[in-house]
Order: sequence, then structure tokens, then C-alpha cells
Amino acid sequence: LATTPRNDTPESACRPFDRTRSGLVLGEGAAVLVLEELESARARGAHIYAEIAGFAQRCNAYHMTGLKPDGREMSEAIDAALAEARLDPTTIDYINAHGSGTKMNDRHETGAFKRSLGEHAYRTPVSSIKSMIGHSLGAIGSLEIAACALAMEHGVLPPTANLHEPDPELDLDYIPLTAREKQTDVVLSVG
Repeated sequence: LATTPRNDTPESACRPFDRTRSGLVLGEGAAVLVLEELESARARGAHIYAEIAGFAQRCNAYHMTGLKPDGREMSEAIDAALAEARLDPTTIDYINAHGSGTKMNDRHETGAFKRSLGEHAYRTPVSSIKSMIGHSLGAIGSLEIAACALAMEHGVLPPTANLHEPDPELDLDYIPLTAREKQTDVVLSVG
């Protein structure tokens, strides 16, 4: 399995994008989201945290649990979601990465972000909340959407906890250790 041997200290075990990362940490949690048409929410005076403008998913038959390092499959999903949302890649203000803490996944994601966002990928902050809450498997999507909505609401991007020694192969703007203040309008979540 891809779980880390550091599970005896779970608070520091998950290390996405860190040179010393060694796997994921399982977590528990849940988030409940109310999804409705934007016009309907406005009509009833609801507090709107965010709008989901596009969605896509991809699967491959490359390997049961493996990913190609070039990030092609994830890049195709990002491109399709941006097309559905009618957004240019340069509008992305922040990326909530899957960031599970495995070397294979980190390389795949970095490749995908570069393929889809081009040079803009180097100017876009990236972090992973799994470094703080672990990977809750089926619940992680809703947790990450909630985290992104709150980041937009409060103008604070979550950090990647335990990112002490950045992997030199991963050359994007990963947010280490401390939250970063930044107003965002468009967030990409690939969790």
C-alpha cells in the first residue's frame, strides 16, 4: 500500500511535495455541501461561499494504482473542467492539489499543472490539506471543496504542513508550513 511508515506520528507523517515524503496517512472526516443553482441561491438570499463552474474526471488503464509521471490524464481532466467553466488557465489563482504524500502522485500532479497551465503554473500557489487531515478516501472531495470555499471566503490559502525540505524535482510554488494571505476568485481543486 501507499501508506507511510511514519504513522506512529500522524501529525507529521504526511509530507506532500517534501523530499522525505513516504506515503499517505489515512484520515477521517466529512463535509456537507449545499449545491443549488446560483440564481436560486441569490433569490433566497443565501450566503454563497463559491460557485462550482466546471467539473471533469478521467480514468486510465495504465496501472491499478500507478500514474504516469507526465500528468497527461489529470491534465486532460483539468483542461475539460476549464473548458466547461469557460475559463482560461491563466485565471487560476490557487491550486488545491490531491497531494497525498506519494512521490508518484506529486510528480504526476506537477506534470499535469504544467501541461494545463503552462507558464502560469509557476506563478500559481499550490498546497495540500491532506498534510493536515490525512486522506479520508470517499469524503476527501467534499472536504477539499469546503476548504477551497473557505480559502476564497477568507482570503487565506491553506499551507502544506510538514513541507520542510522541498523536493527539487517539484518546482512550483508549493505553500509550506504557514497559511498565505491571498484573495482568490478562481480555484482549481484536483483532490
